[in-house]
Amino acid sequence: MLSLTRPTSFLSGLSCSQVRILPRPLCRIRRTGFVCSSFMARFLRSVCLIPVGMLVATATVAAQTRPAAPPSAAPTVEQAIDLAAKGHCPEALPVLKKSVAHLPDKDLKYRAAMATARCAMSLDQTETAATALFLLNREYPHNPEVLYITTHYFGELASRASQELAATAPSSYQAHELEAEAMESQGKWDEAAAEYNKILEQNPKVPGIHFRLGRVALSKSESHANTDEAKKEFEEELKIDPGNAASEFSLGEIARRGGQWEEAILRFKNASKLDPGFAEAFVALGMSLNSAERFTEAVAPLERYVKMLPADPAGHYQLSIAYARTGRKEDAVREMAVQRQIVEKMPNGSRP
Repeated sequence: MLSLTRPTSFLSGLSCSQVRILPRPLCRIRRTGFVCSSFMARFLRSVCLIPVGMLVATATVAAQTRPAAPPSAAPTVEQAIDLAAKGHCPEALPVLKKSVAHLPDKDLKYRAAMATARCAMSLDQTETAATALFLLNREYPHNPEVLYITTHYFGELASRASQELAATAPSSYQAHELEAEAMESQGKWDEAAAEYNKILEQNPKVPGIHFRLGRVALSKSESHANTDEAKKEFEEELKIDPGNAASEFSLGEIARRGGQWEEAILRFKNASKLDPGFAEAFVALGMSLNSAERFTEAVAPLERYVKMLPADPAGHYQLSIAYARTGRKEDAVREMAVQRQIVEKMPNGSRP
């Protein structure tokens, strides 16, 4: 214990040897020395000649033994959702990103995912926004609000990407292609064709451009000239990209509409081989085989089609014809009944 031998009065005559009885707010005795208020520290240094180092050391010990203030807790998911609703997305989004996929409560997960998508869009974090939208569509299918914001936000992402493309690479063929597609969507066929031709002037081997020119030609008023132009463009596309199933299919459609069944069958077969997931190629092939009275051959592609798109009455109708003409009467009746049931459930009662 520290010994103080120099008697000096303090206020009412208190000597330095009596420091141990000072009230607690002023001074306390510890194993390491005296732990005092700043006022008493100054007094003892000046009057009692206690070494400065001793007092500084004891003050430091006191500070170290004092409990630290608790760190500010991170927001809960509920608080993060509330922060997002108030526009505090920089604070809310880290919590939402970390938590949303693991929330067991469906309602809380829905609100958290919605808040995540909104905040990510506002902060231009496209990957986070897309992840939240995919989660919403997976966990809450057919939800009107989910479908609405998915349409809205993906449209916004597409708009941002197109603006960036126009700003960073305005002379690229991709920028021209985007412009041409916009013209197509507005029914400006000549302007769209002009943009596509600009691309071919720069690079005649860009895949997909001749196909789009063929599609533009077919979109114009129906005429032999437009049909011939479209056919030429689809054939040019296949020279550049022999694996273009859409061009094969389009050539098949031109042949089918002209009653050229053998060419149509060949084109549709090619399209279905190039793209086994191309459902329309299978039904078009079956229809063409039925029209060519090759009913036995029509069964296989039509059966495949109704498995791929069972809600399309046209497939069941065509398959019932193929079954009936190959002697499979019960199968034909069944398919026709399925076709009628589907049509009856359709809003407009459409028929194939």
